[in-house]
Amino acid sequence: MFNIQIKPYTLNFRFDATTSRGTLQTKQGFYVYLRHSQVGIGVGVGEISILAGLSPDDRPDLEQILDEICQKINKTEDFHSFNEIIKKCALSTPAIAFGLETALMDMAQKGKKMIFKNDFSEGKAPIAINGLVWMGTKEFMYEQIKEKIKENYTCIKLKIGAIDFKEELNLLKYIREQFSVEDMILRVDANGAFSPQNALEKLKQLSEFELHSIEQPIKNGQIEQMAMLCQNSPVPIALDEELISAGIYRKKRKLIQDIRPKYLVLKPSLLGGFEATDEFVDIAEENCIGWWATSALEGNIGLNAIAQWTASKNYVGYQGLGTGQLYENNINSPLKVENGYIYYDNKATWDEV
Repeated sequence: MFNIQIKPYTLNFRFDATTSRGTLQTKQGFYVYLRHSQVGIGVGVGEISILAGLSPDDRPDLEQILDEICQKINKTEDFHSFNEIIKKCALSTPAIAFGLETALMDMAQKGKKMIFKNDFSEGKAPIAINGLVWMGTKEFMYEQIKEKIKENYTCIKLKIGAIDFKEELNLLKYIREQFSVEDMILRVDANGAFSPQNALEKLKQLSEFELHSIEQPIKNGQIEQMAMLCQNSPVPIALDEELISAGIYRKKRKLIQDIRPKYLVLKPSLLGGFEATDEFVDIAEENCIGWWATSALEGNIGLNAIAQWTASKNYVGYQGLGTGQLYENNINSPLKVENGYIYYDNKATWDEV
């Protein structure tokens, strides 16, 4: 018999984290604690990470849904029935599915936070990550860029769309004046800030700085316009928010084949967990589309699971997994970021969650 508890948490940002959708000072979520009556199985911990205004789980009846899921799981005895609950959640409440799936996988490994056993989780191989520069004043973004350069990042991603576009171009110019495309990879993330009418012109201006890619130049749901941009953009386009709520496999496949992006940005807690995200990986690789993983601003519990999942795949390039340092009250963990890499220090220990 399973026993589940779901408890809320609040993570506090070290600074005002601004995107084109607004500014975050805190992030709400839930920890999942999962047990089973079987002797020898430990307590599994998962994380339900909610992004306000973006996660499908961000809804007024969320706590009622969580109560109903707890009641259902506490009456569940077998793993097959538990997995069926996860699959159902993946279609409408993907963050819940991610939290349940991670807790189940952790419990199966006796609660050791070893979600996927590989060179990363055993502390043998780090994962290259991009340095993230958040939106803000020109001065704030400039200081972040200088900090990332000092920290030896060779891939920097800038959030754009919140300040004057010319100022954003000047920030990119500043980086390119110091580093060639061979020495520094540049990504930008518009979070849907451009309009279909002005996007192509802005993409042409951005192309002067030899960018690796731009994430989600226009808002999701504009399939024809996004497909047109992917066909004509001088900057390779990566889909991010567009992938949320794609649902069942055939809808995912049709979405990718209709738009034909260069890359996918995969966030398991926005896509319904690892099994649901694996489907996007398969579709991307079948269609010769690149991908990378990134967090949806999870704390270290969720970030650890995503990093271990990423290391289990045949991934190439820089991942978006450096977000654990964003919070002043994140739990201490073996996850460490240094010189543009995230690694698992298996000599370190986890704080109690």
